[in-house]
Amino acid sequence: MHADKKMCGMEPSSEYVDLAAEVLSILSDPTRIRIVLALRQVDELPVGALAEIVGKKPSGVSQHLARLRMARMVTTRQEGTSVLYRLTDEHAIAVVAEAIKQAEHAVANGQLPPHHHSAGQPRAGS
Repeated sequence: MHADKKMCGMEPSSEYVDLAAEVLSILSDPTRIRIVLALRQVDELPVGALAEIVGKKPSGVSQHLARLRMARMVTTRQEGTSVLYRLTDEHAIAVVAEAIKQAEHAVANGQLPPHHHSAGQPRAGS
């Protein structure tokens, strides 16, 4: 049973801790977070469209995409003369989503953050 926990990487002594820190480091840039969020909304996008969405120059976005691609968080597909970028899997968005939830808690000033409110449910204190 202990071996199963270690294999999944959830033990403090896991061999994946250093790699997890690298993942968090790569996702520590606001532009890269915006890219991940943009690719979550639209399955595939070229650099120019991503640059417009995140409000940065295509050359800068291209550099961020290269880092995400090296980390295997995004992948590419050629369509004619365009290179389309997409998330490799759901894990990068899961990390970003949890970080955003934590950020919401950090600024909630003791109130329930937005992700705790479901549609049609009254807010605390109302």
